[in-house]
Formats: sequence, C-alpha cells, structure tokens
Amino acid sequence: MMRSPNCLAVAVRTPKGRLLVRQRRWVSLATRHKFLRWPFFRGILVLGESLHNGISTLNFSALVQEQGLREIEEEKKAGSGQNVAGSGPHSPDHAGGAARMGSGQNAPADGSAPSLWITLAVAIVMALALFAALPHFLTWGLGLLLGSDDLASGTSFLFQVVDGIIKLAIFLGYVWGISFIPDIRRVFMYHGAEHKCIYAFEKGLALTVENAALQTTLHPRCGTSFLLVVLLIAILVFTVVFPFIPPISEIGLLNQAFFVLVKLLLLFPIAGVSYEVIRLAGRKPDHRLLRLLIWPGLATQRITTRNPDSAQIEVAMASLVTVLAAEKTFAEDPSKGAVEGQLEYEDFAAFREERAGT
Repeated sequence: MMRSPNCLAVAVRTPKGRLLVRQRRWVSLATRHKFLRWPFFRGILVLGESLHNGISTLNFSALVQEQGLREIEEEKKAGSGQNVAGSGPHSPDHAGGAARMGSGQNAPADGSAPSLWITLAVAIVMALALFAALPHFLTWGLGLLLGSDDLASGTSFLFQVVDGIIKLAIFLGYVWGISFIPDIRRVFMYHGAEHKCIYAFEKGLALTVENAALQTTLHPRCGTSFLLVVLLIAILVFTVVFPFIPPISEIGLLNQAFFVLVKLLLLFPIAGVSYEVIRLAGRKPDHRLLRLLIWPGLATQRITTRNPDSAQIEVAMASLVTVLAAEKTFAEDPSKGAVEGQLEYEDFAAFREERAGT
C-alpha cells in the first residue's frame, strides 16, 4: 500500500499469480479541518489514519485471496483448470495483458465497510489493553508482591521505569513472536519491499525492481519507529507527570485504573510529539541526537521488515508507480485523479508495458 497526499494505491498478488492494482482518491481529515495540520495535532491524525489504512489494506488483500481461491475451486469443480481469454472481467485483453475493471464490478468490498470499523475498534482496544493497561497492572502487582511502596504506588519514578521496561518487553516479544507465523512473515517481507521501493524513489533512481532490491529495508519514517518513539517518550512523560497526580481513592485497584486512564489520555499529546520527532529525523537523518532517538525503531525494523523476493518487490513497485501516476494526474486535473478503479494484469511485465513512461 502506498499513499500520496491525494491518492492511495493498493497492489495485491492474486492466487492465480496476477497483479491486481486498485487506486482511489485519498482525502485526509486535515484537508477539512486545518487545525489538524498543526504540529502535535497532525501526529495524532497520522496515527489514526495509518491504522485505518493499514487494516483496510489487509482486509482488502484477504478478500482478494478469498475470492481468488473460491474462483479456482469453482473452476476445478467445473472441470476447467484455466480461464479462457475474454470470458469475463478478470481475463486479460489481447493488447496489453491487462483487464480493466470499474470500481465496483466483481471487486472485493472496500475499506469503508462497517466490519472494518469494528475490526479497527477491537484492534485499538486490544492494543491499549496489551501495551498500556497490562504493563501498569503487572508493575503494580510486582510492587505488592515485593512489598515495595514505590513500586506499588503507580506514580513514582521507579514505577514508571519498571512499567516502561515491561511495556517494551511485551511489545518486542509480541512482534518477535508473531514473526514466526508464516503469513505474518510474508507481511513483514512485503513491508520490507515497500521500504526498498520508497528508498529508490527518494534517491531519484529509476523505479525498477533491480534498483529497489539494492536498498535497505530500514526506514526512519516507518510506523515501527513511530511506535517505539511513542513508547520511549511515554516513559519520559510519565516519569515527569505522574509524581504530581494524587490518588482519587483509598482503594488501590481504583487508583490504578484511574492512573491507566490518565496514561491513555496522555497518549494523544505523546503521539503528537513522537510524530514531530520522526518527521524531523526524516529531514535530518545525520543529526546525532535524532539518530539516537530513532535507533531503537530502526533496530526493531530488523524484526518487522524482512528482505523480500523480486515478486514481492514487483507488488510494492506497482503500488508506488500507480500512486505517483494518480497524484500527477490529480495535480493536472483533480476530476481525473478522483476516479476510482482497479486493474488486473497478467504479470508485472504487463503492468510496466501499460505504464510505460510513468
């Protein structure tokens, strides 16, 4: 998935090995509400929109795979192992090997479905429970177990340090653990392919698979770096703020629940500050302090990105070329850039042939 200021493109390899590319108009909330472009506000928006687009893309990819496998199964039942050219909207034309589809014809449901918002809400709740509430209550429980007033306070410097260590351990353990799941490992490989293609573009290289393959998979503006910076800045903020927050009850559990709520509310300004750090680091990659701040995120990308194969780079490159072309068209004529649709290509060569010059 690649996004430009005004357009978004998703490329997927179908079960039949074809290349399915969808583009659509992207309208950020910041275009409607100018205050969301302000420093610190924009980081919160970017985090929310990135979560939505990421889950939407994964949902779309899963639907494409499901639909493709169902078609293959139906063909097997019908006694036919291959499609006949011209038999439907998915079959390639004779000129370029690509079949054009409208935005709705035989296309999987898009990311605006209510089920996506439910998935997004559940994902956010689970993430907050796992990476915010669980470390806090584990630290509190540890303090009670050891008989340490500081560690059981929920507000002391020692509490925040231990809470931060547990939080980082849970996060790193989680991403390391899921990296052994074959499907997740493939997602991480596609993640690496995206980074390689972005690097090729940012260096002004020709957008070829060969040039992208030579690039690193580690990028300072990656969402992984963003999350790590959020965790680290949260530790700093909590150690400064929480010693000044009084308990609200004589009931320990109620106090800890209140402290967790305060932490959740503080995540909004923390996300805003973290985004500005990542943004600045992207502009000044050689600054020593900024490099130190983003180093943990780059190190973690060694888990969340993997070296992709050429077929995966092709998918990422198709997405990048599509979004760049759509953005250029939008800049020249917004009415054309706003047209949504999807194309299915026989292979990457057919995609490059039709996209020659873009």
